[in-house]
Amino acid sequence: MNNNDNNKKNLPPARSFIVFLIISIVATVILNLVITSISAPKAQEILYSDFMQMVEDDQVEEVIITADKIQIYKKPSEEQSTTDKLMQLWGVGNSEQRELYYTGYLNDPRLFDLLDQHGVKYSTPIQYSNPFLEFLLTWILPLVFIYGMFFLLSKSLSKKMGGGVMGIGQSKAKMYMQNKTGITFRDVAGQEEAKESLNEIVDFLHNPSKYTAIGAKQPKGALLVGPPGTGKTLLAKAVAGEANVPFFSLSGSEFVEMFVGVGASRVRDLFKQASQNAPCIIFIDEIDAIGKSRDNQIGSNDEREQTLNQLLAEMDGFDSSKGVVILAATNRPEILDKALLRPGRFDRRIIVEKPDLKGREAILRVHAKNVKTAPNVDLHDMALATSGAVGADLANMVNEAALRAVRLGRNVVTQEDLMEAVEVIIAGKEKKDRILSEQEKHIVAYHEVGHALATAVSKNCDPVQKITIVPRTMGALGYTMQKPEEEKYLMNKDEMLDEIVVFLAGRAAEEIVFGIKTTGAANDIERATEMARNMITLYGMSDKFGMMALESIQNRYLDGRRVSNCSAETQTLIDAEVSKTLQSCYDRAVAILKDNREALDKISEFLIDKETITGKQFMDIFNDVKASLESGETAESETEETQPPEDNSSEQ
Repeated sequence: MNNNDNNKKNLPPARSFIVFLIISIVATVILNLVITSISAPKAQEILYSDFMQMVEDDQVEEVIITADKIQIYKKPSEEQSTTDKLMQLWGVGNSEQRELYYTGYLNDPRLFDLLDQHGVKYSTPIQYSNPFLEFLLTWILPLVFIYGMFFLLSKSLSKKMGGGVMGIGQSKAKMYMQNKTGITFRDVAGQEEAKESLNEIVDFLHNPSKYTAIGAKQPKGALLVGPPGTGKTLLAKAVAGEANVPFFSLSGSEFVEMFVGVGASRVRDLFKQASQNAPCIIFIDEIDAIGKSRDNQIGSNDEREQTLNQLLAEMDGFDSSKGVVILAATNRPEILDKALLRPGRFDRRIIVEKPDLKGREAILRVHAKNVKTAPNVDLHDMALATSGAVGADLANMVNEAALRAVRLGRNVVTQEDLMEAVEVIIAGKEKKDRILSEQEKHIVAYHEVGHALATAVSKNCDPVQKITIVPRTMGALGYTMQKPEEEKYLMNKDEMLDEIVVFLAGRAAEEIVFGIKTTGAANDIERATEMARNMITLYGMSDKFGMMALESIQNRYLDGRRVSNCSAETQTLIDAEVSKTLQSCYDRAVAILKDNREALDKISEFLIDKETITGKQFMDIFNDVKASLESGETAESETEETQPPEDNSSEQ
């Protein structure tokens, strides 16, 4: 009963009648075609001589002569087939079914005399010609049909693609109202400075009078700049949610099409919609897709430049008092056109950096509020272990911890789940099916303990939290995890040199114990080389070059690609200086491990047995070995002091 009612609601009466009428017509036509195909006689081609013979044998009843063909109806036979009887029962066709033949027409003077002699009926059809009707059927109706099909198709595509001629020139911006975004500043953590800058825009949209009273103008636009995953898009949606105004969101790449002028048309349409819905917010994500500098170099694009020109004109043209605010986000501010960044267009550049320790803890609290956690969970400890992580990384870690808790059959997330999630994101999952040989296990253990010992001896390194020789899915056969005791924003030269020593201590342990070099130090060498090069080329920490910027960084928020600012000869000297720095740090690492060889052996054997040890276990063994050595040295010195002095008087 309910289904019928729903069908009636979905299908109006007028439409139901039209559908029924169309189905009836189609069914009638199909039935007639079937009956006609069954009842129509099947024609068979014969030779003209055979036709003449059939006439002489009195087998022909009637012929129809046309300009090029003769249709021959043979006299019906006395026996009636099953099909003929069925057709007669239905009342279709003749009671007597005649066989049909045809042959080509020849200008034969004997034909008509022979037909008269054998009493054959003959005739020819009259051809009626109507030039207007022929023109209508041949030209007008096909054109009308093609135009109608094109009109219906373009109308259908227009609805799907947003209007216009197949939607090409229309804006593809998605408009969200406040109740659809559902995001406010409470959902954004770790970006307090960015929220403070954007809060003024929200306040201006709510209370424009108090700003105009003093003569202040609303900022036309704000550019959100920062690494991927820091929450730029989330901040823009939060602004719309706080302001409770329409929010137009689209990507910069949606402006550009293969047709020249389409992007500019979409920009005009976007600002037209925004003016009609003011006050509102326009958010253009990845604006560098259309905002690249117009440098007329190889790779420039006329369509993109026209789109940028139109965007610049629209930003200059609209009245800021109407309450239209433009927000944009990019990871590559250095490639944007200077005209786009000048005051009056994007008045503010809001930096959305990676969060600090306090910010990471706040982000973790936001993402953990919807997750059931154990009472003893310490998010501060997790924030310390995730230095350099952005909001997207932290959200992923909390989700991984929740998945791990479910996988292990727990109904709450524990501290162990959270810290394991950090390791999964950093190094990958444990690869349990990869079994190392005893020789490889010893090499990996000594390698990782070498890192840890260099960390323990150095004064400027973060303490060890965990050492493991369990292989991970990201390629690591083992790793040493360090956890800072506090957040650091600066590093001095001694701290950087100590970090390089720690990186190279793994290779040093391999050479000291086994006398070999393995591929396991590849990542350590890469990181040590990068840090040594940064010291020399970026930070001015080289005695040879002094405070000289030898390289600069491009795409700072993405890959951090280096660009050389010096000659090829200087580059050669830089390479030599980097090699000298690395060799000096390697020699220090070798000296540290040789001085602590007993601790290296004992901790490595313990790690081989346990496969994973904590930082506390590592320090306990290290301190025990150190204490035993110191006590042994003290006992030896005391023994030497109690021995009587030798009498050398006889030698004198």
